Amino acid sequence: MLLHQPESGYCYNSDSLFLYDFISSLAPKGDVLDVGAGCGIVGLLVARDNEKVEMEGIEKQKVFHPYIEKNTHSNAIEYTLHKGDFLEYDFKKKYDYIISNPPFYPDGVRQSEDEMLKNARYSSNLPLDRFFKKVSQLLKPHSHFVFCYDPSAFGDICSALERVKMRMVDVRFVHPKKEKTASLVMVHARNGSRSNMKIHPPLFGFEGSEFSAEAKSIYEKSKTQSVKCQL
Repeated sequence: MLLHQPESGYCYNSDSLFLYDFISSLAPKGDVLDVGAGCGIVGLLVARDNEKVEMEGIEKQKVFHPYIEKNTHSNAIEYTLHKGDFLEYDFKKKYDYIISNPPFYPDGVRQSEDEMLKNARYSSNLPLDRFFKKVSQLLKPHSHFVFCYDPSAFGDICSALERVKMRMVDVRFVHPKKEKTASLVMVHARNGSRSNMKIHPPLFGFEGSEFSAEAKSIYEKSKTQSVKCQL
């Protein structure tokens, strides 16, 4: 998949690819909304590999809009782009799946002066409670919310989901290496579910100095090629 990205500022990384693989393992179908689409990578990959998906995305940063449109056209994928702030946008429908690689760096982290990076990285731009409340309002009954986040906020995630009556059903932690603490958590939550939480085996990015076999498999499956350009 050919993906055009801005020459400078925020670029997608392994978080997006691991999240795409996690979402695809659930065999999504129906109406899907990608929140904070960026250049479109997660939604476009999910739509490419899951024929029964009708993909939409929302992105508030205007700089990304031409890149999403270019990537949609270049890869011949049906995709509806909503241009605006997810928390304020007036959606006219509800969804079977809402997916997201949201900004999740805590406010205590020293923030970049770059406006694009600020919006893409820091949780204050999409606070958990407001984020989850809007998601719960936009999901059809017994539907799915799949996202990744900072694992140090796992307790806050559990509490925030409970407040909007959503149940965490699948969780997978990502570690750079076996001896390192988790750097990412991927979560599948549902509204109206009574299922027990399933903790999946961890995903390790590296084995020694090489990509782990699973990480390498995900990179090969995604088949992404990045083109940095000015649109």
